[in-house]
Amino acid sequence: MPAKRDLTALLKNTKPQLQPGIFVFCTIAPGAPVPGALNPLLTFREQEGTTLVIPREEAKAAGLNHAFAARLITLTVHSALDAVGFLAAITARLAEAGISVNAVSAFHHDHVFVPVDRADEAMALLHDMSGPN
Repeated sequence: MPAKRDLTALLKNTKPQLQPGIFVFCTIAPGAPVPGALNPLLTFREQEGTTLVIPREEAKAAGLNHAFAARLITLTVHSALDAVGFLAAITARLAEAGISVNAVSAFHHDHVFVPVDRADEAMALLHDMSGPN
């Protein structure tokens, strides 16, 4: 199925899915290799260091300092990378409810990390946005 660009269609077909596990954000020194025992869900290089998003258990086992314990919600609609306004609408709705969010766009889907204790509320809001399926 081709990626969707139309905002109305994207929101109608969002179909959020709460992924298992708790994820945390860690950082390692610039240019340092990712420790072999880790299997990051996300790696992003910045000038100050490399961000790793990994399961909390992996961070603890590796002795890594971490921040933002989060649940991952996948927006299962196949969104185009150049779609306009989709994540803006999602993050604005969560912000209205006071829910912090870290959004990630991947090739097929968009994903949002929300605080562990607000994940169920975020899911309910996202289901309400998509309307009846």
